[in-house]
Amino acid sequence: MVQLGNEWDALLADEFQKPYYLELRSQLAQEYRTHTVYPPMEDIFNALRYTSYSDVRAVILGQDPYHGRGQAHGLSFSVQKGIAPPPSLQNIFQELRADIGFVPPGHGCLADWAQHGVLLLNATLTVRAGQANSHRGLGWTSFTDRVIELLNEREEPMVFLLWGAYAKAKAQLISNAQHLVLTAAHPSPFSADNGFFGCRHFSKTNAFLARFGKEVDWTLRP
Repeated sequence: MVQLGNEWDALLADEFQKPYYLELRSQLAQEYRTHTVYPPMEDIFNALRYTSYSDVRAVILGQDPYHGRGQAHGLSFSVQKGIAPPPSLQNIFQELRADIGFVPPGHGCLADWAQHGVLLLNATLTVRAGQANSHRGLGWTSFTDRVIELLNEREEPMVFLLWGAYAKAKAQLISNAQHLVLTAAHPSPFSADNGFFGCRHFSKTNAFLARFGKEVDWTLRP
C-alpha cells in the first residue's frame, strides 16, 4: 500500500484499488526487478508526499523523470543536491533570474518549492534508465490525470504552469474558472527560445496568487 502521509491518502484511496493501477503496480514490480528504473522506488510519489492537497498553490507539470543516473527523485525538473542541473532546469533558472531576479542556489534541488506549495508533478512517474518516456504506456497518465482532476475540483485558486505540448494537453482537465492556466514552450534547449524565455510565469503566478495572500516563495536555499 502506498502511504503518502497527508490528504492525498484519502483522496486517492479508490484510485490505488482500480484495475489499471493494480496492473501498473504489477508491471512496475517487474520493471524494477529486471531493469534500472528511476527514481528509486521509495521516491516515486515524492511530489504528493511533499505537497499535500490543501497546500498546493501552483503546479509545474513535467513529462517524465530524468533518466540519468542519480538525477530523478520524484519531483519534476528537480535533481538531488550534488547532481549538476540538467539543461532544462538551467533554463528555468535563467528565466527566473530574468523574471524576478532569482539567484541560483548552486544546486538543482527544488524541494523547497515543493514544501512551500508547488506541486512538482510529472505526467509519468517512472522511467527506464537511458530511455526517455519508456513508461508512458504503463498507466501513469490515468493516475496523474486523476490528480489534476482532484486539484481542478478544489475551490481555492491555484496556478497550473504547463510547459510544452505534453503538459499543455492536460489543460483540458482544468475547467474551473477560479484557477489560472499558464502555457509556454518547454524549457528544453530545443524549444526554450520559442516561448519559454520571456514567459514570465513566475511573476505572473505571484501576481495572481497575491490576491489570495498565497504567493510562492521561489527562493531556494543553498
